Amino acid sequence: MRGGEPSVISELSKLRNIGISAHIDSGKTTLTERILFYTKRIHAIHDVKGKDGVGAKMDSMDLERERGITIQSAATHCFWNGHQINVIDTPGHVDFTIEVERAMRVLDGAILVLCAVAGVQSQSLTVDRQMRRYGVPRIAFVNKCDRAGANPLRVRAQLREKLNLNPVLLQLPIGLEDKFEGVVDLIAMKSYRFEGANGEKIVVGDIPAEMADEVKTAREEMLDALSMYSDELTEAILEERVTEELLQKAIREATVKLQIVPVMMGSAYKNKAVQVLLDGVTRYLPTPADITNKAVDLDKDEAEVVLSSDSDKPLVMLAFKLEDGRFGQLTYLRVYQGNLTRGGEITNTRTGKRHKVGRLVRMHADEMEDIDSAGAGDIVAMFGIDCNSGDTFTDGTLSVAMTSMHVPDPVISLTVTPKDNKAQANMSKALRRFTKEDPTFRVGADPESGETIIQGMGELHLDVYIERMKREYAAEVVTSPPRVAYRETITRRVDFNYTHKKQTGGSGQYGKVGGFIEPWAEAPFRFDDQVVGGAIPREFIPAVEKGFVSMLAKGQLIGAPVTGVSVTLNDGAAHAVDSSDIAFQEAARGAWRETYPKAGPQILEPLMKVACEGPSEYQGGIVGILMQRRGIIVGSTEADGFCRVEAEVPLSDMFGFSTVLRSATQGKAEFTMEFSRYAPLPAALGEELIKKYREEQAKKAK
Repeated sequence: MRGGEPSVISELSKLRNIGISAHIDSGKTTLTERILFYTKRIHAIHDVKGKDGVGAKMDSMDLERERGITIQSAATHCFWNGHQINVIDTPGHVDFTIEVERAMRVLDGAILVLCAVAGVQSQSLTVDRQMRRYGVPRIAFVNKCDRAGANPLRVRAQLREKLNLNPVLLQLPIGLEDKFEGVVDLIAMKSYRFEGANGEKIVVGDIPAEMADEVKTAREEMLDALSMYSDELTEAILEERVTEELLQKAIREATVKLQIVPVMMGSAYKNKAVQVLLDGVTRYLPTPADITNKAVDLDKDEAEVVLSSDSDKPLVMLAFKLEDGRFGQLTYLRVYQGNLTRGGEITNTRTGKRHKVGRLVRMHADEMEDIDSAGAGDIVAMFGIDCNSGDTFTDGTLSVAMTSMHVPDPVISLTVTPKDNKAQANMSKALRRFTKEDPTFRVGADPESGETIIQGMGELHLDVYIERMKREYAAEVVTSPPRVAYRETITRRVDFNYTHKKQTGGSGQYGKVGGFIEPWAEAPFRFDDQVVGGAIPREFIPAVEKGFVSMLAKGQLIGAPVTGVSVTLNDGAAHAVDSSDIAFQEAARGAWRETYPKAGPQILEPLMKVACEGPSEYQGGIVGILMQRRGIIVGSTEADGFCRVEAEVPLSDMFGFSTVLRSATQGKAEFTMEFSRYAPLPAALGEELIKKYREEQAKKAK
């Protein structure tokens, strides 16, 4: 049975939870669209940037269809060969990295899509890092084999060299570029061609005679690689009794243990080899039972608890994504253990609140179907429960929490001001919802001006949210130029010896602190208590630390947070009556104010890792643009008419970069950027910032 749809899959061994991840424009959403078509979930194929105005099924947001990009990860499910596959299509842009992060947190396996022309690109590295963080086994699918310059074998080599993976070819292409017809399966030793209007007719045949030698070599390489991980297969090779079943078993075991990455290929856009990839998903990617999931026991000092994918055990599930839908908050859940039923009661282990499960649904992009229950391993959604992204729910018998996902820090901020009172109320509603949905989108207020500041992962990230405020909440806002998240630090050691003394009738305040501050590269802040002989009573030491920590929020140069500082406390004095927590906090603050200007303070700016890719003839132009923006080129490569330039560029110089890059390369180059590190800001620029900050402070003082 191919495609078709049983009502529900009850066996865990027939369930697959997979994500589709890749660099921008590698064809993730197009591939998902074909998967849905061949599994009969949709009855017509629409293109991501199609002219029919419909757009791909998984890009359900108007903004996604207009821009031809994926902004939010979308979940769906389909059936193939008697298996249920829950699929999450994730964005490629690094600005929406949290969407990939949370998908990887709850998935059991993934398809890493790579372009046969561009190969392993900058975002492929980020996605691979996320898969490694959560130990997600993957199949590599080399897409776009029909494109000019396609070379799947080069992509296989890049997987080894750039990602340090162990790629094992399971297929070879029959023809390439405009002559791409299908694939040769090195396991079954057959050729597969795809005919019919949408490639739905699979023609199985013999291996083309001209490919016989190439196929023989590739199969020997595959057997050699697999025999490293299976003694059973090694024996079978020696005795010349290798069967398809034995090979599939060896590939599956090595893939699940993250020892190999099977490499398959095709062209999603031209409807070639997607069905064979689906066979690979059901054969080689893990079931929920193959993966060890752990939680921490909140009653036993966060001791580790191993969960089992068993529907009869107590319920444990993770809310990994929130959306504000037409019917209220929609909470996406991954059930790790136990059974979730409509009408049942669940407990949020973070808040201790009990909730009744109202509406339970299975998602299909922006559509949903109502269900009565969901078992271990399933990915579903429920309505009407107020919670945060990353909350753990149980049936109340266990007090455990799932480990949360990695949330990167924002690197860019904007001030937003509503145009009128109506926009003010709507903007507040929108910001409340967006911060709940997206942990990388932060909202705060400038403590001095009272302006609302939004922070995010990049210009595109904030652009999308401002556009959504306008469309979904009718909130017209005015934005200021993006602010860069500068930091301050110190460059030399300075001793301090400060006494805080205040007498105000009755008991006064007294605290004396002595020690030194020095630069500290290993952490943002370190407090080292070396007081001996009771110079400062033990109960006041935390107050001293608290006083110093309170000063880190705002440096004296430009009011930026201070980082990379170690404070060592080795002396001090207390008064029997007048010493208190408040007195020692004030002593620490006074010591900081006095010492900081002498410690050689300097401003740090965020440097971004920028990777530009485009046709080789524009390489000089790309390098020139990066260097004009104070970029330091860290590497450039060239292959098959394409170049890739990597650089470290200050974030403050990256605003509007996409427009400049497009006009310099006739729209043919693209770039990605992610935060790399903080580095000292050149003195001249630092002086400008300090001057501007002082002028602002003077204005406010008036």
